[in-house]
Amino acid sequence: MVNGMSQAALRTDRLELAPLSEDHLPFLVDLNSDAVVHRFLFHRGLTAEETEERLRRALAAAADGLGQWIGSSDGEPIGLWMLQPPHGPSQPRVPDEADLGYRLPQRYWRQGYASEGARELVRHGFEDLGLTRIFAQTMAVNQPSRATMASVGLKFVRIFAEEYDVPIPGQEQGEVEYDVTRERWLTEFGGRHLHDPDPTYTQSTDD
Repeated sequence: MVNGMSQAALRTDRLELAPLSEDHLPFLVDLNSDAVVHRFLFHRGLTAEETEERLRRALAAAADGLGQWIGSSDGEPIGLWMLQPPHGPSQPRVPDEADLGYRLPQRYWRQGYASEGARELVRHGFEDLGLTRIFAQTMAVNQPSRATMASVGLKFVRIFAEEYDVPIPGQEQGEVEYDVTRERWLTEFGGRHLHDPDPTYTQSTDD
């Protein structure tokens, strides 16, 4: 990974991915207040104060080109995308690896945006940042997110247990991890521009 590299602005056919900033707080407050969007993360939506605190932590944690991005189309915020150093309780701190994530308001589900932004972050991680492995985690019951992971080249690795302070429906089925290594990505996707549609792609319900 390129140490000290600033977080880059990225672009896809439909999205402009801008590094997260304080200007994005109103959009994040709206996004995080929706309990349906967060049904596989928390037992409720987040308050404005909680979102502001999470924004501060995210800005402080951004380093070496990794962080969070807000994707926009025609000037309208579409969603939040993340490519971050391992940080969760079930994420060993391994150099040159990163955790992929994405979150969109319901009004932008089923339009292919989640995979479009995620595909660009995978490309960015391997081509520009020199990562060796990108992984993503979610609840096993979160089929839409799992479909998005698969659509951008990640494959199932393991199932594991995670503890929650407040129970979330479906947690008894465990968590799943998907990943793709740089070596496999170059072999399977290196010869094809990642903004092009994946011929194996099946659209997920909130993609």
